[in-house]
Amino acid sequence: MALNIEDKKLVVEEVAGIVAEAGSIVAAEYRGLTVEQMTDLRAKAREAGVKVRVVKNTLARRAVAGTKFEDMADTFVGPLVFAFSGEELGTAARVFKDFAKGNEALVVKSLSIGEGVMDASQLNAVAALPTYDEAVAKLLFVMKEPVAKLARALAAVKEQKEAEAA
Repeated sequence: MALNIEDKKLVVEEVAGIVAEAGSIVAAEYRGLTVEQMTDLRAKAREAGVKVRVVKNTLARRAVAGTKFEDMADTFVGPLVFAFSGEELGTAARVFKDFAKGNEALVVKSLSIGEGVMDASQLNAVAALPTYDEAVAKLLFVMKEPVAKLARALAAVKEQKEAEAA
């Protein structure tokens, strides 16, 4: 079904709104995926808080124009599905990486975490980014450990002094 100019403007406006809130974007070619597989991909993305859209490439280029993802526009070739993640930069990459393990028809073409475009070889690195909660937990561990070492050292000195006094 062909879209008229008003429908195209609405699609561009909607996708531009999603892009404005996105922390990262992943573009993948979906040629060869069945309707059931695409439905499964959308369900997994929804569970992870990732927005998935299939948009004509010309409309996607207009939606990213003037944003931090503008560099990606040159990679929009072929039938693409776009995944947009919010504050958790690696979420969209994780969803596509996990889904592609069982579905070779999904081929990641490009991705971006806001500054410049990356090729598909960077998917694993972006997917490995920690979630916000994981990053906070690691930071707290790093901050806590020196204090814990100091406490253990002081306890050892106290025990040594008590042993010498006895």
